[in-house]
Amino acid sequence: MPDFKVHILGCGSATPTARHKPSCQVVDAHGKLFMIDCGEGAQLEFRHQSLKFSRLGHIFVSHIHGDHFLGLPGLLSTMALHGKEGDITVHIHPEGARLLQQIMAVLCRETPYTLHYDIIEPGTSRILYEDRSLSIATFPLYHRVPCSGFIFREKAPRRPLRPDMLEFYSVPVAARRDIAEGADFTAPDGRVIPNAWLTRDPAEPASYAYCSDTMRRPEVARAVAGVRTIYHEATYDDAQAFKAAPRGHSTARDAATAARDAGARRLVIGHYSKSIADESVLTEQAAEVFDGEIIAAREGLVFAP
Repeated sequence: MPDFKVHILGCGSATPTARHKPSCQVVDAHGKLFMIDCGEGAQLEFRHQSLKFSRLGHIFVSHIHGDHFLGLPGLLSTMALHGKEGDITVHIHPEGARLLQQIMAVLCRETPYTLHYDIIEPGTSRILYEDRSLSIATFPLYHRVPCSGFIFREKAPRRPLRPDMLEFYSVPVAARRDIAEGADFTAPDGRVIPNAWLTRDPAEPASYAYCSDTMRRPEVARAVAGVRTIYHEATYDDAQAFKAAPRGHSTARDAATAARDAGARRLVIGHYSKSIADESVLTEQAAEVFDGEIIAAREGLVFAP
């Protein structure tokens, strides 16, 4: 698998069912794990998928509804019992931070790790995390309570060097870092060797947006415009569309409209109502709007965005 992939740990809505767990995903980016939402059962699925607590350092909570939050105290408690060290940062709305602090004060007063809270002000957009290979931003969603989405963007890697051409032009080791970053090479005789002769085009950087929970709004498509893969809630099918907006949710057709308007290549749907017995009805309805790849999320699914 590539260095950037997404694990689905839960893709149901509201309550656990015999078919699906509540919302949780883990983004594995260049050896670091980033969890998005943490419904009940998340830590069990985390272990079923052989993910490692030692690699998890950031948890992003979209909103404070139980199916996105209730697994978090248990997960943090388990990581403490397993001796997880270092820092854990929970990116969360103010109300959620206050609630989690109260719960942790009762259930897990001492932890071997240091727990940090990065407060997401409702309705705002900003960068939450950044390192040399990745940036993570938040943007507003439109639900019954304050809700935020998240965009993961892989930074463009250096251009891969061509060993055969480096040898042909006798490029010294000291010059190769600059060439990888896009510089031309000036030979001792004054000839300028174009960078394109010495390198290959890098792979296209991955980009991934998480949109759950939200009703259909054009602002969502604008916020994630240009992202390659979009996860968008698709709680209802057309037959139950009348429930969507009043409950702050979307249909599969709404999700497909957002992906189409954002210019995405792939749509992953999830957050299924317990009334949906066969997700193929959702993918079929989405395909009437969006002509890119459509994937119905399921627990255990791993994909590269």
